[in-house]
Amino acid sequence: MVTALLIALNCIAWLSLQGMGTERPFANSLCQFGLIPADLLGIAPEGTRVQVGQTLYCVVDGMPGWFSLFSSMFMHGGWMHIIGNMWFLWVFGDNVEDVMGPVRFLAFYILSGLGAAAAQIFSDPASTVPMVGASGAIGGVMGAYARLYPRARVNTLLFLGIWITRIEVPALAMLGYWFLLQLLGGLPALGGAEGGVAFWAHIGGFVCGLGLSFLLVDPERRRRQHYLRVRQTLA
Repeated sequence: MVTALLIALNCIAWLSLQGMGTERPFANSLCQFGLIPADLLGIAPEGTRVQVGQTLYCVVDGMPGWFSLFSSMFMHGGWMHIIGNMWFLWVFGDNVEDVMGPVRFLAFYILSGLGAAAAQIFSDPASTVPMVGASGAIGGVMGAYARLYPRARVNTLLFLGIWITRIEVPALAMLGYWFLLQLLGGLPALGGAEGGVAFWAHIGGFVCGLGLSFLLVDPERRRRQHYLRVRQTLA
């Protein structure tokens, strides 16, 4: 239930607040709801201009927007960004929600998103690049899934030139590969290189979700889910 609600909220934000990526509403959403580390920490001088379009800029006003820690989780950088995030949330989120329950899962999702934001800020506190996306919180979902369902298998598409086929791969291998890619992509940022992907937010969310899964899983719900899976296997 919460998984579907989160997907709906992200889609509503993309349609209404971000104008489906049209230039001015999109730029405005980055300024109002995106997370700019240097602004949040008061590092960027008042009046600093942050380019968010060809001729559009955010202007740092010296008033740190702490709300952006939450609002940035529901903003996205483009069609492929939101489609990819919502697909991963749909695939992995409901299983994690099943063993946590709706209230715990919502708390888990928000805390994973905050952990992701903290990791990205720590990696480059002077950054003026607006951070947006549910990727960090969804990274948390993926971290929890990797621990809770290590033997699960996921259907994925394999592209071999013009030939496309569907294969079944272990979820743990798929998520481990994804985490490795984030780690390799995030290393240059530690040297001050800025890019368009918040790799350390993904890493921070994954690690945070992995840790929170030990605290927020409802033991009774997990036993019930295990019993149902055993019955389905024996049927």
